[in-house]
Amino acid sequence: MILNLPNKLTLSRIALAAIFVVAMTYGNLFANITALAIFIVASLTDALDGYIARKRNIITTFGIFLDPLADKLLISAALISFVGLGNLNIPAWMVIIIISREFVITGLRSIAADKNVIIPANNFGKFKTTSQIVAIIGILLILVLKSYYGEILNITPQDMLNTDMRVLGLFMLRFPFWSMLVVTALTLYSGITYVWANKEIFKHDENK
Repeated sequence: MILNLPNKLTLSRIALAAIFVVAMTYGNLFANITALAIFIVASLTDALDGYIARKRNIITTFGIFLDPLADKLLISAALISFVGLGNLNIPAWMVIIIISREFVITGLRSIAADKNVIIPANNFGKFKTTSQIVAIIGILLILVLKSYYGEILNITPQDMLNTDMRVLGLFMLRFPFWSMLVVTALTLYSGITYVWANKEIFKHDENK
């Protein structure tokens, strides 16, 4: 099998997800900057591979399978890493809901494919993915700021609450939880509406 450019970009996203996880394990300023840069580049390849595939009309079955898989790996790698850090106040149940939604939708598409039915992505699903990417980039930026102030200036977000940097401190402390709460709600709603819109898939067997 000869890989075209979009598929190579998709495979590079999977490789970047692995490197991202390694960077997240170190937790220092350089590692956090690296993780932020890797995630941004990987997210850009997501938009780029689809654009090139459509423009050059080189959409392949392998690409259709691999592209959403790479997206899920990248998002899951980031969210699981955040929970593992423990200092972001992101509950594990939020990440469980988000990842479970992807399992459910993947299962639904598998059932549809078995019945020769193609279920396209809807606009709300794309909005959900965009919200996840924005939230993750925001949280990674906060990790960079925490490392900078902690390692260079020896100031924690909690220390900032008693200074003229109170707003920044509150942002660093509160943004991870509240942004992920919004993303979790959007993801859950997206999953429910997606299943409901395609509920006819489950009725095919009942008519036999």
